Amino acid sequence: MCGIVGYIGKRKAYPILIKGLHRLEYRGYDSAGVALINPQGQLNIYKAKGKVAELETYAADKDTDGCIGIAHTRWATHGEPNTVNAHPHYSESERLAIIHNGIIENYAVLKAGLQQEGYTFKSDTDTEVLVQLIEYTQLNRHVDLKTAVQLALQQVVGAYAIAVLDKDHPDTLVAARKGSPLVVGIGQDEYFLASDATPIVEYTDKVIYIEDEEVVTIKLSVESSELSERDELSETGEPKEESNIDITTINNVQKTPEIKRLEMSLSQLEKGGYPHFMLKEIFEQPRTLTDSMRGRVNVRQDNIALSGFIDNKQRFLDAKRIIITACGTSWHAGLIAMYAIEEFAQIPVEVEYSSEFRYRKPVINKDDIVVAISQSGETADTLAAIQLAKSKGAFIFSICNVVGASIPRLSDSGCYTHVGPEIGVASTKAFTAQVTALTMLALCIGREKETLSQEQYLAIVRELGQIPDKIERVLGQNKRIADFAKTFTYAQNFIYLGRGYNFPVALEGALKLKEISYIHAEGYPAAEMKHGPIALISQEMPVVVVAPHCGTYEKVVSNIQEIKARKGRVIAVVTEGDELVSRIADYTIEIPATEECLTPLLTVIPLQLLAYHIAVIKGCDVDQPRNLAKSVTVE
Repeated sequence: MCGIVGYIGKRKAYPILIKGLHRLEYRGYDSAGVALINPQGQLNIYKAKGKVAELETYAADKDTDGCIGIAHTRWATHGEPNTVNAHPHYSESERLAIIHNGIIENYAVLKAGLQQEGYTFKSDTDTEVLVQLIEYTQLNRHVDLKTAVQLALQQVVGAYAIAVLDKDHPDTLVAARKGSPLVVGIGQDEYFLASDATPIVEYTDKVIYIEDEEVVTIKLSVESSELSERDELSETGEPKEESNIDITTINNVQKTPEIKRLEMSLSQLEKGGYPHFMLKEIFEQPRTLTDSMRGRVNVRQDNIALSGFIDNKQRFLDAKRIIITACGTSWHAGLIAMYAIEEFAQIPVEVEYSSEFRYRKPVINKDDIVVAISQSGETADTLAAIQLAKSKGAFIFSICNVVGASIPRLSDSGCYTHVGPEIGVASTKAFTAQVTALTMLALCIGREKETLSQEQYLAIVRELGQIPDKIERVLGQNKRIADFAKTFTYAQNFIYLGRGYNFPVALEGALKLKEISYIHAEGYPAAEMKHGPIALISQEMPVVVVAPHCGTYEKVVSNIQEIKARKGRVIAVVTEGDELVSRIADYTIEIPATEECLTPLLTVIPLQLLAYHIAVIKGCDVDQPRNLAKSVTVE
């Protein structure tokens, strides 16, 4: 949930760390801090409550000299958001500094033991316990920093990505991970450390993804000569030796660094003239869906080829059940996939919240397929859920966006969505790419099982290829949506309704409004309205109805009439040319006609825009909404 960044090299560390924190701020923004070792060997820590800009203001007149440092932007877990609880944290002697993403579950026991040894604590965090434990281990076992980190982490229960500095060794940076992401960037005579690749891409395209329970030690002395080509990939594609980096497990088993190439550009991390990343990412969807389908839907638009399916075709054909596990927006994408897989492939599908699935002792069989969906590929609950399923012998197929993340590495097979970095905390383009990937998977299974006719298969595949252009047409209504959004900023509650494939869209629309405008909203199957929610209908309760002209259209029209009979105000998403709903709804937003299974890719766009504009008019921070972080890497 937090963002960590580190640097060691020949440049001044502070500007690189601050820029990195801004890139990682979507991971947490309760407080921020930086630790630097200056040329005189002084370890300086500066911290501030609030966003990274507050830290910059505080540190403006401070000593920020030094070529080695670590920095952190926090999403609070242990201890309220304030300067004292902000990272980095000093050890008792102020010789060590640490930053940490994750949760140390047994911190209370460790803290009590350290207090008995005379250690005192300034913060309420579990992180301070860890840095005190590392120092205690170092002093009492007479070991170097790397060994102290290894021994301390052997006592830790929980998740972590940490980086540690020792002012007595200003040429060394030690880091480790378990359950929280960590990547090392390799530059020319310099090294970068971060929670993800966004702070690194400006400086290098070569990275090492640190694995669970690995400790990385980066040592770069002042006398170090410029790096030769030893850190380049060899002709065979294998990484050559990187002598400044040492990677071991916490049990001191030596590991060989594997250098990967980044698939990311600096332009993807900039707003490109848009006022917010969220709006940029909404408008990127025609391109990102094209990218997601590239190489998978052929140019004739008459066939889909998913390598993750092709290589494991028999597992899917033999599957008695598919379990989809995800959280938040990804769970909504999974619900849409349930409709598609059951319709096209006639395989029973269950959609599980990962946080519940992992704890409820689920019945998992060896012929089950578990599909894990996660934008970041690091979602803690989803990661734990697939570890459980894998231990029971299930086949794991993942849908992820971030190449090299933990979930795809743990999976047996999968599909990357290739939408590029999503900086806005409220997911938009990741959702439509997930739905696209899952729809392609459903079509592949149905075709191979012959439970989907060739005629229907071709019709859907051809229509799928037209979806990016049709999204462009929906986006053309942005200004009108922005205009009527002003009418609804008064509301304290919203109801969203949909049926069939568009019931999950109603859930997703409600979630978007909650996330960024702080207006309470709930999504329901439209037919369920009369089983309770209809009691809430009044002039003060706006109702958003997803009503494309397909499936149960007439039933949804009846639901709208019931709302209007009770003086409810209706915003309806309808198919172009719709006259019936347009006559009774207060506002309508049109989508082009398409296959019913593909309507969610169009109907969700107006709901993203509606939430965005209401939030902007209310003065909310749409890219970094309160209390939320992009990648939920802790429970």
